[in-house]
Amino acid sequence: MLQIGKLTDIGQRREQNEDSLYAFDSFIQANDGLDSFGLFIVADGTGGHAGGEIASAIAVRTVASHMLEHVYIPCFKHARLPDLQLLVGHMTEAILLANTMVVGTVEKAGSTLTMALLVNRDLYVAHVGDSRAYIHTKGSLKQLTQDHSLKAKMIEAGQITAEEARKFQIPNIIYNAVGQEADPEVALYSRTIEPEDTLLICSDGLWEMVS
Repeated sequence: MLQIGKLTDIGQRREQNEDSLYAFDSFIQANDGLDSFGLFIVADGTGGHAGGEIASAIAVRTVASHMLEHVYIPCFKHARLPDLQLLVGHMTEAILLANTMVVGTVEKAGSTLTMALLVNRDLYVAHVGDSRAYIHTKGSLKQLTQDHSLKAKMIEAGQITAEEARKFQIPNIIYNAVGQEADPEVALYSRTIEPEDTLLICSDGLWEMVS
């Protein structure tokens, strides 16, 4: 059984909330019992003036619709779990489709997007931008995704430390996201989780405010 919590908050600096989220959990009745299935998405719009809000909403709707139609419904119908290669292909295709939809609908706006698919104890994450996925396991919190931002590249190159980036409020310029003219590069992660593990997906509205 999955226990799910979700929350969105406008915060204290903006007039509108540019984040969008989606959470879906179910079971697949396989021949040898029940398999759990969960799909979770967080997107954070960029561009301001309602453009970012629209971009993130389009991105979430597009990705969720694609994954349910091409992954969940076939699994449910045929009572078997998806092939790994096919699954990864659909996750990548969903984000590329979201990019096309946002580019064709909203001008000068985009969105981060982090999607997690949980099938029994197998976790798969697809990611563009700087919304993050963490796993809390055995008393420690580990970041699964890597930010697609210039600030993260500066930290990785040793030009600044994470503490310096926070202290001096260095702008977080995203170089890989949904809504850019060229197809984004989708980063993929996978791991097996334990029953007591907790998955956290969040935008920078949380991770920038909490060390």
